[in-house]
Amino acid sequence: MIFPDSEEGELTQRRASLVNQTSLAKKAREIGLGEKLILGKGEERSGGRGKDSILADAMEALFGAYFIEKGFEKAKRVILGLFQHELHSPFIPQTDYKSLLQEYAQKFTPHLPNYQVVDEKGLPHARIFVVKVSLKGYHSALGSGTTKKAAEQQAARVFLLKNGILKDEVVR
Repeated sequence: MIFPDSEEGELTQRRASLVNQTSLAKKAREIGLGEKLILGKGEERSGGRGKDSILADAMEALFGAYFIEKGFEKAKRVILGLFQHELHSPFIPQTDYKSLLQEYAQKFTPHLPNYQVVDEKGLPHARIFVVKVSLKGYHSALGSGTTKKAAEQQAARVFLLKNGILKDEVVR
């Protein structure tokens, strides 16, 4: 185990920070994976080699193929080697506003937050999503982002601030 003294919550956040789309796409760029991809003409024209979603999916596929070809131990060594810097850098946990709102709702209300995409703007390869979050008995809030997940996080953050549930940006 790499972090034997870490609590489960921190380990979960560390794992999530390594295997999310942004992190995997960044690592794909570092190793030049985008240049090796075979893309369709439309994806090539729309800048597919630079899209986080495509790069992250390609990294996952590469890891999976290496695992199937070489086995767990070799795949583990290669992956841990690729993420050496990230694994040994100081860890700064990110605030997960959706989880904070969910925990608040479960503790203080009989209802759960409801997220709904209310608008999509921009070109297909450069979408901006607008999400509305509501919780019965509270004012709703809007958030936007380049992914639905990011828009939901932003909406939850705005909701927590707007309703006085979150008073300080540094929560965790």
